[in-house]
Amino acid sequence: MTRILIVEDSAPFRQSLRDLLANRFPLMEVGEAENGKQAFQEIHAAIPDLIFMDIRLPGQSGLELCRRIKSDYPHIILVILTSHDLPEYRQAARGCGANHFLSKSTSSEEVVRLIESIIC
Repeated sequence: MTRILIVEDSAPFRQSLRDLLANRFPLMEVGEAENGKQAFQEIHAAIPDLIFMDIRLPGQSGLELCRRIKSDYPHIILVILTSHDLPEYRQAARGCGANHFLSKSTSSEEVVRLIESIIC
């Protein structure tokens, strides 16, 4: 079973992504965290295959968290999410070890295609 973790401080965005995943991938296990501390609790409880993570999180940036996760769990596929699709953010995400970078305005179909390309 594929396990995904959504690390996002916006509850409505987390719920929207969770709903998309539940509808398109009903057998997938989906966890949630709203900050870095919760993310590591979730990761330690059940290591995910894929993490969707906001670039801006309370307490610790998504980029710092990405670097830490990739250091401890290099096999986890990490997708950085942002409302600001800027070249410097993409470069910073790659520098921290992110595997993919998505704008939060990316269509549901594009998100589904990305997931399918990763898990299939």
